[in-house]
Amino acid sequence: MLRYVLLAIVLSVPANAAQAQGEAAVPDSPWSGALSVGFLSTSGNSDASSYNATFGIGYVTGNWKHSLDAAMNGADEGQQTTAESYQAGWKSEYNFTEQDFIFGTADWRKDRFSGVEQQLTQAVGYGRRLIETEKHLLNIGLGAGHRSADLADGSSENGFIGRGNLEYNWKLSETSGFDQNFVVETGSDNTYFESVSAVRARLLGDFALVLSYTIRHNSNVPAGSEKTDRLSAISVEYAF
Repeated sequence: MLRYVLLAIVLSVPANAAQAQGEAAVPDSPWSGALSVGFLSTSGNSDASSYNATFGIGYVTGNWKHSLDAAMNGADEGQQTTAESYQAGWKSEYNFTEQDFIFGTADWRKDRFSGVEQQLTQAVGYGRRLIETEKHLLNIGLGAGHRSADLADGSSENGFIGRGNLEYNWKLSETSGFDQNFVVETGSDNTYFESVSAVRARLLGDFALVLSYTIRHNSNVPAGSEKTDRLSAISVEYAF
């Protein structure tokens, strides 16, 4: 017998957000954030489970915008772990016109089952809002920085990189939306590419159902390692 169970649990909520339940929201708050958790298990001919969790928080003050994001993913089959990865990133932007901004980023990625086990990158650059309407938002960014990486064969890579990114948000309706994010980091040793596509639909109040598809690719990995990882996830998100 095959069973599929989807379990999504909000792990924690900042104290001030919890106190705000049942009260009117404070208008124009500089803080925003979201937490999502998903779990999928199967049993029968084979036992397997997978989980994913993401967290993001943002703060806007004057011309500055700051954001912190984190994610974790994993999978088990029988008694064996088959996937385990973690990510964390910080980004700060300074808007010097309504469309133009400069940014700084720091990103850490760890994947136990990847040819590139760990990467740390820092970059600065210039960004521009190409589209900003009620339903559509499109930002692009170009920059440069440094990357250090540990490979699965025990070697390491260090060097300067060029960085490009694209962020697109489409408000499909009052209760649903689509997000598409691309990041490319290229250097003499390796080119890293990440694409995250997500569709979200509000369930009740501040809770939404999120379907996402992630592609991560490293152009240069040790022999025997896969260059591309793909992750499909379904989770429940709480926005605050």
